Amino acid sequence: MIEFSVVDWSAWAPGLTSKADWQAWAQAPTLPSGDDTPALAEVPAMQRRRIERLGRMAIQAACWCEQPEDAGQVPLVFASRHGDVARSMELLDTLTADAGLSPTAFGLSVHNAIAALYSIARGHRGNYLALAAGRATVEAACMEAFGLLADGAPEVRVIVYESPLPAIYADFRDEPDPYFAWCWRLQAADRPGTRVSLDWAGSAADDVPAGALPHSLEALRFLLSGQPTLGLQVDGQAWQWRRRD
Repeated sequence: MIEFSVVDWSAWAPGLTSKADWQAWAQAPTLPSGDDTPALAEVPAMQRRRIERLGRMAIQAACWCEQPEDAGQVPLVFASRHGDVARSMELLDTLTADAGLSPTAFGLSVHNAIAALYSIARGHRGNYLALAAGRATVEAACMEAFGLLADGAPEVRVIVYESPLPAIYADFRDEPDPYFAWCWRLQAADRPGTRVSLDWAGSAADDVPAGALPHSLEALRFLLSGQPTLGLQVDGQAWQWRRRD
């Protein structure tokens, strides 16, 4: 079991652009929908033009959790099940058409591209990584963050972001997949904030199907709504979140 404190958070999705919006959503959650894109005023226009919609959401959430004392050194964990998979599909379509690939488009399609764009735009020179772990992506991200805290980092920011799968992958969709992004600032469990624990077991029962929300949004709702626990059973693993306030 691991424990830590969530000392601050931010989130962005179409129609949900303020903390008040999200706190109201947590009491009566629905799937975000709409065509909005964050303004991302924190990033210069020349750099902003290179960032697609999903990247803008993730970077906006990360920017809103920045602190003046960060100095670009706080470790970052970017986490997404599929990343910017739509861009990857565009590249595959280009290949099937026997056309030339854009090196820039290829570079921006890799899983750590959004993390790299944030690092460049905000002058972040600290440790960052990008990961994917299926429906347990949030849990994997928080495990990584806890390891960084245990290694001496005073704080770690976790940025989680998702977008709809392209139609060609529809048969593999195992949970709803709206556009959204959120960020948690994690510190040691003895710091003021929302103290939570994460436990796991290696012999879960059968996978529990997804509900009305993707699990990554359920995790955010767990934080905001005050619910005492949140569970996930997938791939033979049982995960359990608990509030320790």
